[in-house]
Amino acid sequence: MQKSVYIKTYGCQMNVYDSARMADVLAPRGYRRAETPDEADLIVLNTCHIREKAAEKVYSELGRLKRIKEKRLAAGKDATIAVAGCVAQAEGAEMRRRAPAVDLVFGPQSYHRLPELLDRARRDGSAIGQEFEADGKFDTLPEESASQGPSAFLTVQEGCDKFCTFCVVPYTRGAEFSRPAAAVLAEARRMVAGGTREIALLGQNVNAYAGEAPGKIGGGNGGGGNGGVWGLGRLIRELADVEGLDRIRYTTSHPRDMDDDLIAAHAKVPALMPYLHLPVQSGSDRILAAMNRKHTADDYRRTVDRLRAARPDLALSSDFIVGFPGETDEDFAATLRLVNAVGYAQAYSFKYSARPGTPAAEADGQVPEAVKAGRLAALQQLLEAQQAAFNHACIGRTMPVLLDRPGRKPGQLVGRSPWMQAVHVAAPDGRLGTIADVAIGRATANSLAGRLADAPAAPPRDRVEEVRAA
Repeated sequence: MQKSVYIKTYGCQMNVYDSARMADVLAPRGYRRAETPDEADLIVLNTCHIREKAAEKVYSELGRLKRIKEKRLAAGKDATIAVAGCVAQAEGAEMRRRAPAVDLVFGPQSYHRLPELLDRARRDGSAIGQEFEADGKFDTLPEESASQGPSAFLTVQEGCDKFCTFCVVPYTRGAEFSRPAAAVLAEARRMVAGGTREIALLGQNVNAYAGEAPGKIGGGNGGGGNGGVWGLGRLIRELADVEGLDRIRYTTSHPRDMDDDLIAAHAKVPALMPYLHLPVQSGSDRILAAMNRKHTADDYRRTVDRLRAARPDLALSSDFIVGFPGETDEDFAATLRLVNAVGYAQAYSFKYSARPGTPAAEADGQVPEAVKAGRLAALQQLLEAQQAAFNHACIGRTMPVLLDRPGRKPGQLVGRSPWMQAVHVAAPDGRLGTIADVAIGRATANSLAGRLADAPAAPPRDRVEEVRAA
């Protein structure tokens, strides 16, 4: 009997990938994707614990879903509410206590067992799945049931061993684990066969990838029985040989794991796009040490210099936290100096917010909210100016754009440039999923617009008026 599932995804790209795989796991049970929770037999919130007040936003959403559940049950329909992801891993039984309408709570290492957990919830009234080991999870997942689209995510690494003092990921995603290279290559080939042209490799520390080499015997955290291991650079080179895969990206990286082989891949692999998200968090060595980042601002700048020497057209993005406990005006000034020295095509910046259970949450020197807000405004003004300058420098250039989705206007498609900018262009639906040369004519702070290079250019405005007058 056909059933329906509605999955709402919060947060990171890895959650987007996880949500797609949940749908794959449920497909053999007869579940199809629903567009709204009102029409779903099963509602899944796939949560993220990174953003401020993430758990409270989930509880607020659960209040709304409780009313939907009550309405469906009164009409004699199925209604199961599940909470997945990092908030579920962190909250567990507390979530069931605070939100009794929730039937099922499971962490990111348990979604491969979703059908089993559903059976248990229906039998026992509730179920909690909080496994912590990724090893073996991917082995039990079914092959993808649907095309992932022209641009898609592929998880190659999970977990984190870095233990930055502000971050909950080691506590919600577990230790670092790398998928065997053969499994990654096989999944990539299936994705390409389904129409994917661009793959973004995902991991909490994706450039810490250490996957078991194909043909090696053994298991564990990327180590074959005879020590055969591929790093991310080698994996990228092999993926570049997959016929039909035109573009490769990866995120999120850690500066400590940017090794020589990966930097060389930026120079030698044309399919590896010239855009890199490399979070630094702060420009102050004192704050970086308090964050347990284990790199200095100069270390970061040297890594950037090596990357740009390998790929001169490389564009960078980053993450910044302002108002970390103990941050002084001079520490913040050091962050501004780093931003000016490096130059970013885009960046994500946030005020520090305490995550329960992390060392920084209990640290002395918590910065007042007003100070954090002022510093964030100053940083974002600088970052936004850099992004606008980068985009406006593209006007007059022609660049290859992967047209991956319809635009908001009729006859419009939207895609991504090699440097991750959104590009709007008038194009027929038949160009969807293709890489087209686009002549860039306009730029905003957040996107570009242009015309297909093989389309005729619009006549000048005075010529248009002349034609109309005639």
